[in-house]
Amino acid sequence: MILYPAIDLKDGQAVRLVHGDMDQSTVFNDDPAAQARAFVEAGCEWLHLVDLNGAFAGAPVNAAPVEAILKSCKVPAQLGGGIRDIATIEAWLDKGLARVILGTIAVENPDLVREAARKFPGQVAVGIDARNGRVATKGWAEETDVMVTDLAKSFEDAGVAAIIYTDILRDGAMGGPNIEATEALARAVSIPVIASGGVSSMADLTALKATGVISGAISGRALYDGAIDLNTALTKLKN
Repeated sequence: MILYPAIDLKDGQAVRLVHGDMDQSTVFNDDPAAQARAFVEAGCEWLHLVDLNGAFAGAPVNAAPVEAILKSCKVPAQLGGGIRDIATIEAWLDKGLARVILGTIAVENPDLVREAARKFPGQVAVGIDARNGRVATKGWAEETDVMVTDLAKSFEDAGVAAIIYTDILRDGAMGGPNIEATEALARAVSIPVIASGGVSSMADLTALKATGVISGAISGRALYDGAIDLNTALTKLKN
């Protein structure tokens, strides 16, 4: 199971939100590229980046720090937030991003996700953010009537590289991930599922790995706070 350290970008800084609330943000590093390098030097094999402003704006906002990270780190990175058309996807991949994460557009224009997955094989992931089993869009600000599993299953034949499943009520709250829902989703689809939201201890990582069906886990606040020791986590997840 791959551990993806999260770098959430707001106003050019690395922050963490609580429950996705832009008014409840904590700045962890005002130099996101330095933070990314620290994760890579510790042994991380992937980076998970989120343009929080972009998620609300519907277009890239924190391009400068993302580009700085891509230039200074040689491991693959995935990015979500405000990526809602083919031109933006292509532009990011041309800049060295390994994978784009499509969230809002997966609900509003699933055909675009299919087109992107065909055009850029292995480089398109779908971000499914949920509150009480229902998908939320536009930076989690809008709740839909779409059920998580239904949305995931609709992309089974699309060539999507991964599904990143976030339980919004767990995110940033250090209360543990929704392992039951994440495992159920992973068993319902053949697409690799990455857990996100509330991954806050070594026990969480161990439990996610023990399901045998979850391919990765994203953690942010716990790595910044030291609740998860990065070196220990990376060693245990490899074994």
